Formats: sequence, C-alpha cells, structure tokens
Amino acid sequence: MATFVTRRLIASFFVLLAATFLMYNLIAFAGDPLEDLRTSNAPNKEQLIEARTRLLNLDVIPPLRYFLWLGGLLQGDFGVTVQGRSVNSLLEQALGSTIQLVTIATIVAIVLGLVVGITTALRQYSGYDYTVTFISFLFFSLPIFWVAVLLKQYVAIGFNDFLQGDARLPLWLIAAFTLLSGLLWASIIPGDVRRKITTFALAAGATASVLLIMNLVDWFTYPGLTIVGVALISIGAAVGFTALITGLKNRRALYAALAVAGLALVLYFPFQFGISYYVTEWWMLFLLAVAAVGVSLGIGWFMGGVDKGPVMKVAAFTGFFAAGAIALDRFMMVWDDYASSGRIRGRPIATIGASTPGLEGSLWVQGIDIYTHLLLPTLALILISFATYTRYSRASLLEVMNQDYIRSARAKGLHERTVVVRHAFRNALIPIATIVAFDIGGIVGGAVITETVFGWTGMGQLFINGLNATDPNPVMAFFLVVGGLAILFNLIADLVYAALDPRIRVN
Repeated sequence: MATFVTRRLIASFFVLLAATFLMYNLIAFAGDPLEDLRTSNAPNKEQLIEARTRLLNLDVIPPLRYFLWLGGLLQGDFGVTVQGRSVNSLLEQALGSTIQLVTIATIVAIVLGLVVGITTALRQYSGYDYTVTFISFLFFSLPIFWVAVLLKQYVAIGFNDFLQGDARLPLWLIAAFTLLSGLLWASIIPGDVRRKITTFALAAGATASVLLIMNLVDWFTYPGLTIVGVALISIGAAVGFTALITGLKNRRALYAALAVAGLALVLYFPFQFGISYYVTEWWMLFLLAVAAVGVSLGIGWFMGGVDKGPVMKVAAFTGFFAAGAIALDRFMMVWDDYASSGRIRGRPIATIGASTPGLEGSLWVQGIDIYTHLLLPTLALILISFATYTRYSRASLLEVMNQDYIRSARAKGLHERTVVVRHAFRNALIPIATIVAFDIGGIVGGAVITETVFGWTGMGQLFINGLNATDPNPVMAFFLVVGGLAILFNLIADLVYAALDPRIRVN
C-alpha cells in the first residue's frame, strides 16, 4: 500500500509540474499585464510601468519566469497580483468561501443522488423510475446560469414576496402537493393495487394535514419543529436506521436507537432554553455534535450485547439525526428576529453575496444568515450534480444486482435487505467513487459561473479577475488548487476501491 501511494504521489507531482508550466506560459503569452498602464494618461506612467515590471518580473521571458514563480511557491508564496496584493491572502479568502459553498452542495447531492438512484433501481420500470429519469435528464441538460437565474426569480424573489404577503399556502397548492405526495409514495412502495391505494391515501392525508396545520399556526412566519417534530424525526430515524442496517427483528438495535431518541427528547428543553444560550462559537456546536454521537455510541455499546458493532452504528446515526433536529429547531426560533431585522427588512432569502454586511447577532442568527445566502447557489449546484449521481448509481446497482454472487446470496435464503445493503450496495459504490473523485475537483473549478451569478467572492472570482487582468499569479493559484484536488481525490478513489472490494489489490 505504501509503495503504491508513494508511486502515485511521485507521478502526480510530475504531472502537476508539467501542467502548471503549460498553464503559466499560456496565461503569460495571452496578453499584456501592462496594457492598462500603457493606455493611461498618468503623468508618472513610466515609473508605474517600471515598478510593475520589477514587481512581477516582466523583464524575464515567461518560460524562465515560471521557475521564479515555482521557487516562490516552494516557499509557500503564490506571489502578488498586478495591483500588488498578496495572492496568498486572496486565495485564503476565496478558498474558504468556495469550500463553504461546494462542500454542502456536494454532500447533499451525493446523498440524495445515491438514495434516489438506488430506490429507482429497486423499482425499475415503475412510474417513480420513469419520473425520476425524466427529471434527472431535464436537470442534466439545463445550463447552470439559467437554473441560477430561475432560482433567483422564483425561489428568492417569489418566496420573499410570499412572506411579505399573507404567508399562507393557497388551497390549490396544498391540493397539488397532496396529489403529488400520494402519487410519489404509491409509486415507490411495492405491492398490489389495494396496497397502492392505501399508500396513496395515507401519504396524501399526511401531507394535507401537515400543510393545513402549517397554515393554521402561521408556520412560514414563525417556523419551528417543536418537541413534537423533534420526536417524530428522532423516532423515525431510530426505526428507519434499524430497518436499514440491522432489520427490525434485531430488538437490541431498535431499543438502543429508541433509547437515544428518548434521551434527545429529555434534553430538548434544557438545550433550547438553557444550554444553547452559552453556545456562542461554531466549535462549541461542533463539540456538542461530537458529544451526541459519542453518547449514542456508548448507549449502543451498553445495549448491544454480543452484536455491539451494528447496534452502535444504528445508535450513532439516530443520535446524529436527533441532535441535528434539536439544533435545527433552535435556529428556527430566531427566524422571525432575523427576517424582521433592519438589515433584512422582511426579505430573508438572499440573492447575492455570502453574508449580510453589518448584521449582528448570536451564533444562531449568524447561522440563519449563512443558510439564506447558501440556499440558492447550493440548490443550483445540487440540481446539476444530483442528475449525474442518480443516473450512475441506478445503472451501477442494476448491473450489480444481475451478478452471480447476488443470485447466490438470494439462493442461500438471505433477506432482501441484507442482499441489497450488504452485498449489492457496497460493490455498486465502486464506480460512484470514480465519479465523486472527478466531481469534487470539477465542482470547485466549475463553480465559477454560479459564483458570478450569485455574487460570491470565491475561487471563481479569483480566476476571472486574473484572466481579465492577464495576471498569471491568481490564475495559477486557482489552477494549482483545482489540479491538486483532482489528483488527491483520484488517489483517494483508488484507495476506496480496495476498501469496498477486497478483490482489488492496489499493490
């Protein structure tokens, strides 16, 4: 393993070295960094040209100038821009902003894409499968800038207008959501006609009830989960993860997960009206999340008996979701304070920028502000990536389900859940690992258009500004980060292959 990693790292170093040499020279020969000074009417134009020439070593031919840049890079210095600003500081700011954007979008797109792709494979040729296939191809074919503009128009401006009005869903929209929900669940849940009609009625009734209650309590103005919502999420997570990981027949796992959900409900009020007021930094919230998972693992270990591993896994997932629901409810409690503040003026869904200038408030208010600014660009990236992951995960699982070892597992009498989760799903992830590796590097570089539409000062702006000014240093910083991520995640993908499939030997 160590030999393989070392060999790949050495090869990647030379590939990146050659790529940066070509890119640097292409940028350097593409234009004149002194053009703005040459056309200016400044009385000290010659002195300014001479100063910039010394600053950027423009008196050295580009092939040799590259090695000057490389020497600075080996010392941790990306150089300066044509305006004399440090590229290191610009890169730090831009990279943090872009990572904040693309990390959430990538994680959500991967999780949703895998879940929807797997369910469509298991319900092949159903109405649900055809609908998801149509939507996936639709999103895959849409240009990102057009999706971004539509989101700004209908999700931001339209929803802000809705909040400033009656802030209640009209009956026709409730009826439409009710019908769509019933049809969706009836197409997902297998069974005969009678079972599908029952599923449709239950899903439609639940959806209509929830939406009507939201209207009655003015939920869109004063949102919240309350302890009832947290209880439903926690218990649902306990039952769902038990059914998925161990099966509901494993009573130890079910009881451990329900114990974690019960503990979350016991701690609900102490956290919301006591502990949360002392949580003033993001690292404190992170430590609480780690503590929640740690306590859940402890409960799983204590109640797991001879089957501690799977029980601990079920308890940990349940604890994470339950803690997340409690934290989400705490953020919702400050929604009205945020939306009615002088900086927001009743239009909380932001259409531009990464934060609201001059906004002051607690950690929870700052979290709502981050969410409202991340919402639209994250949705734009998710919709495009979601289509890719859905199609690949569906095709991969369908291919695996036709393999001989899957038929052998079924012939041995294994439960269908065990066959899908433990045997098929793991091997179906192997081609997905390749897609994820390429997509992570590409989404950082491909967020240029999204950042431009939504006014984010991230890697995209760093790249565009460098190109417009024929400034190689910020462009090379962008290229080096994107290229380095692509090489790193391809190496990680190779290692993941060996972890997912013991038949693969990297040595």
